[in-house]
Amino acid sequence: MNLGRISISNRWAAVAIFCLTLLAYLPALTGNFIWNDSDYVTAPALRSLDGLGRIWTQPGATQQYYPLLHSAFWIQHRLWGDHPFGYHLVTVLLHAGSAVLFALVLQRLAVPGAWLAALLFALHPVHVESVAWITEQKNTVSLVFYLAAVLVYLRFDETRQPRTYVAALALFVLSLLCKTVTATLPAALLVVFWWKRGRLGWRREILPLLPWLALGAAAGLFSAWVEKRYIGAQGADFALPFLGRMLVAGHAIWFYAGKLVWPYHLNFVYPRWTVDTAAWQQWLYPLGVAGLGAALWAIRRQSRAPLAVFLIFAGSLFPVLGFVNLFGACYSWVWDHWQYLPDLGPLALAAAGLIYCWDHVSSRLHWIGPPLVAALVLLLGALTWSHCAVFHDDQTLYRATIALNPGCWLAHNNLGTILVNTPGRLPEAIAEFEAALQINPDDPRTHNNLGSALRRIPGRLPGAIAEFETALRIKPDLAEAHNNLGNALARIPGRLPEAIAEFEAALRIKPDYPEAHYNLGIILAGFPDRLPEAVNQFGAALRITPDDPEMHNSLGSVLERIPGRLPEAISEYEAALRISPDYPEAHYNLGIALVKTPGRRPEAIIQLQAALQLRPDWEPARQMLDQLRAAQ
Repeated sequence: MNLGRISISNRWAAVAIFCLTLLAYLPALTGNFIWNDSDYVTAPALRSLDGLGRIWTQPGATQQYYPLLHSAFWIQHRLWGDHPFGYHLVTVLLHAGSAVLFALVLQRLAVPGAWLAALLFALHPVHVESVAWITEQKNTVSLVFYLAAVLVYLRFDETRQPRTYVAALALFVLSLLCKTVTATLPAALLVVFWWKRGRLGWRREILPLLPWLALGAAAGLFSAWVEKRYIGAQGADFALPFLGRMLVAGHAIWFYAGKLVWPYHLNFVYPRWTVDTAAWQQWLYPLGVAGLGAALWAIRRQSRAPLAVFLIFAGSLFPVLGFVNLFGACYSWVWDHWQYLPDLGPLALAAAGLIYCWDHVSSRLHWIGPPLVAALVLLLGALTWSHCAVFHDDQTLYRATIALNPGCWLAHNNLGTILVNTPGRLPEAIAEFEAALQINPDDPRTHNNLGSALRRIPGRLPGAIAEFETALRIKPDLAEAHNNLGNALARIPGRLPEAIAEFEAALRIKPDYPEAHYNLGIILAGFPDRLPEAVNQFGAALRITPDDPEMHNSLGSVLERIPGRLPEAISEYEAALRISPDYPEAHYNLGIALVKTPGRRPEAIIQLQAALQLRPDWEPARQMLDQLRAAQ
């Protein structure tokens, strides 16, 4: 692990890996946040030291319980906030670092072509999803710890020093705290030892890894529980019998192998094929896997390497083969980022095979090796560069996904959510939501999104309410639909009590829902006898999102109406202006509040002037300013 123990040639090889990886991923560095990156880049409620504690102690506070990963995101947010460049750069560097560690592991195992394998891993386009998508920093950071643990454990296997064992175990635990797919590491190590020695001894190979196997199993079970409890990996989409899961697994193994060999038509979301245990053709996939395994077992006396690679590849894929419910499987059975770690074995075998071929060709053709490597590197780098462009922004990503997978209702829905906030694109947004519902009519979030779009069109409020109600019939605990239904009902005379009930329902489901707190506060502020409750709702919203100027301004407006609380109102208006100095309503409200405060009329004039500079046609501000000047 010490750089001083790496030979000069290795140092230059490592530099080359970093340079080529950065070059291939240059387009990714300019990418924006996409899809669910906001679930991983630290949320406002978790950006304090208390939030860092919640990351470790409160399952459900983050999208997945990977506390070390989310701590890394917490630190990164302190460094570069909401700017995506820093996150992209870290992810690319982690990917290059994993490639270097991969080469060092292969060298320690005396595998030929170690640096070629590292180069194939670094530049293969199927890994773009793991590197260009900030969410998947969990892949890159966990793999660094995974490979570091392998490297240190291999040293322990030679020296049998307890401190080396503890260091390797600590690195393994760190990898689990970033992503639990690394739980497959101890099984992979056992396969490696069998490949090297032809047997597994109880004391030397198996016994030291028993604690690792127990830790991996515990982490995997806990992660599966989190997926089900907090992320929603349950329901009809996951109601497969065991035989159906066998079909998914067999098909997926061949799919991932195919994308590794021929990375053509890579896509963000692949079609989710239908699983039918009565269709004999589908059984060809698992039977083919079994047949391949049997064939490799039969030739193990000639070479154990192909069987070892097969076992490591399939074993590392096991957590994503359908036997464990993962939320992403409701969109597709296969994802490019799920094969990031498993690809290590086949790429090592491919590189070793190429080196073997070059070493055994005629001396007249031996020169062809370096040009072939250069051509392969150029091809892979170009494909990676090109594929990075797909992940530049949400709209590009979803349009590219739909082009290759028109039946992807997720992409239609998500594209609609972008278009609905784009001026003049509301009809297109509605068309995308309707397209998504034609494919998947039972998706509650799409009904909710369609309702939000219809609510913006004059005369379509009843249709919007119908969509929100449909969403809640499908998923009664969808807090966003309760909140949106509350907003819609609030616009209908006589239905404010129903609107309040919907906001309260949203908050029972999702107590840390700032929009629902805020919307409930707005409604309660309309009742003079409920102003203290409105203050409580705005305060709850601000505890979750303390940097929202509109919430500070609204809280100030309510406080101003409560006797004796004018100083607090002024503080809230000032807080809004610290966050957003060009907020005309806050300038105006602060000016009005200062008028009511003895001796502060000159300051009031300044605030009203600021409001008029931002909104020159604001007549109430002009009239109040004229009155104050006349009084002087």
